[in-house]
Amino acid sequence: MAIILIVEDDIFTRDIAEMMIQDWGHETLLAGDLAEALVLVRSPQPIDALFTDIYLKKEMLGGCDLARQAVALRPELRVLYTTGNTPSIQMKAMFVDGKHFLPKPYTPDQLHDSVMGMLAA
Repeated sequence: MAIILIVEDDIFTRDIAEMMIQDWGHETLLAGDLAEALVLVRSPQPIDALFTDIYLKKEMLGGCDLARQAVALRPELRVLYTTGNTPSIQMKAMFVDGKHFLPKPYTPDQLHDSVMGMLAA
């Protein structure tokens, strides 16, 4: 079982991802923006992985900023990025770990495979 921080500004998408990830036996923490997520990352709360949207409404590329800050504080943290936009080469260069990316919209099976792949890395 892993503790996964889900950072998504769309409540519906966040709730669906939370339900699926919990169904697979993982614990979830939720944040709707960069500031909420950083409070959790800076807390003593254990976190094994970060599943973040790249584009957060309040912060353009906020998910990339979050991942960089989170991994600086927690070097063992695994990161899975998602977005409904096609990431540019420049955006991918900002990824802390560019191999874990899940495009939206995603199916439950795609989310499962991506989460499991990230956790196994």
